[in-house]
Amino acid sequence: MRKLFGTDGIRGVANVDPITSEMALKLGRAAAHIFKHKSGQHRIIIGKDTRLSGYMLESALTAGICSFGVDVLLSGPIPTPAIAFLTRSMRADAGIIISASHNPFEDNGIKFFSKEGLKLPDEMEAQIEQLITSGEIDHIRPTAHDIGKAHRVDDAEGRYIEFVKNSLSKGLDLQGFKVVIDCGNGALYKIAPIVFQELGADVIVLNNKPDGTNINRNCGALYPAELQKEVVAHCADMGVAFDGDADRAVFVDENGKVVPGETILATFALALKEENRLAGNTLVTTEMSNKGIEKPLRDKGISVMRVAVGDRYVLERMLSGGYNFGGESSGHTIFLDYNTTGDGLITALQLLSLMRKKGQPITKLTCQTALFPNIQVNVKVREKMPLHEIPGLKQVMSKAESRINGNGRLLVRYSGTENALRVMVEGEDHAVISEIANDLTSVVKEQIGV
Repeated sequence: MRKLFGTDGIRGVANVDPITSEMALKLGRAAAHIFKHKSGQHRIIIGKDTRLSGYMLESALTAGICSFGVDVLLSGPIPTPAIAFLTRSMRADAGIIISASHNPFEDNGIKFFSKEGLKLPDEMEAQIEQLITSGEIDHIRPTAHDIGKAHRVDDAEGRYIEFVKNSLSKGLDLQGFKVVIDCGNGALYKIAPIVFQELGADVIVLNNKPDGTNINRNCGALYPAELQKEVVAHCADMGVAFDGDADRAVFVDENGKVVPGETILATFALALKEENRLAGNTLVTTEMSNKGIEKPLRDKGISVMRVAVGDRYVLERMLSGGYNFGGESSGHTIFLDYNTTGDGLITALQLLSLMRKKGQPITKLTCQTALFPNIQVNVKVREKMPLHEIPGLKQVMSKAESRINGNGRLLVRYSGTENALRVMVEGEDHAVISEIANDLTSVVKEQIGV
């Protein structure tokens, strides 16, 4: 049972264990030890989103890494997918992003990338934890010239901007498109407007003035209401909202309606298949994605492969199976031909590129999937008691599965990034799944709810 790492790095309230400067210092030392795997000088790149606590954690991580004789490259505020790219591009030994993604500003997180720009496997995260708890590396203290130093990467944003633009076919631009973008006051606040404008789009920008405390505050991927209104008001072709670290994107069509994440995944899978670019004719997604996407894809010869919740598990399956496209219904979309992690900006450009190639608006372009009614509820909990130990939950779940009777899905799991239990119920009858969701959440609230 891991104590620090969840499904997406380490996350929690900033300045409360484990997201403290003391822990960041230890994480920096442990990471430097693991990635210092050959002779010569070593470098780890660090990026962050726009949270106030990023300064504190960045300084502590830097101190820990330098104390182990490894240099640090500081990119400043930049998206998570940019760190994945820069780690590869700059031949760094590892990359670190300081971000809590979609969480409120008082939270923060730390996640690591290997030199290949890949999120670390469970075994390597467990190794970092073991180094911190065992004291195994406490005695390693380089001195004099062997201590590491920190450098600012002044052109980090420019490098990533060119990388993202190069994901489009040569000669393709966005002239004639009107796009509303919601930066969520997050890591993409400067980069996204530049990319769309340089490609020729008419851009309306929302929430690009971060102050350290307004990241994700009623804006961005989790709160698309403002974006929906602005798309309609400006008669835009598309709206896109990014989360705090911009590894995912949520889309709004020309009528101001949010396009389900599953629909976006299915649309791309069909387009890639049509162009003979869908490796293995397979879409890799998670158990959370709506079952309704399976039939239209199956009819076109595309298999849907499901894995545990978390874009890291999607990527792991893609790599092991030789697949090049996958994602989550929450907006993480992985084009392995372009980047090694979910990249909201690349996803937005690929959707606009598809609209240009087909000459169609989103409403005509997107896969017309008959999604099953689906209810998802988050319950704040005071502790993450094993599910089988929650009094009454097993019986309620058994009864629920009997009512669904194979014509839907039931998923109850703890969040890997918050103290919350997530309940997802999917089925053909909305009234039935509403009752089931209510029964399940009532038991959880009564037993371990906040």
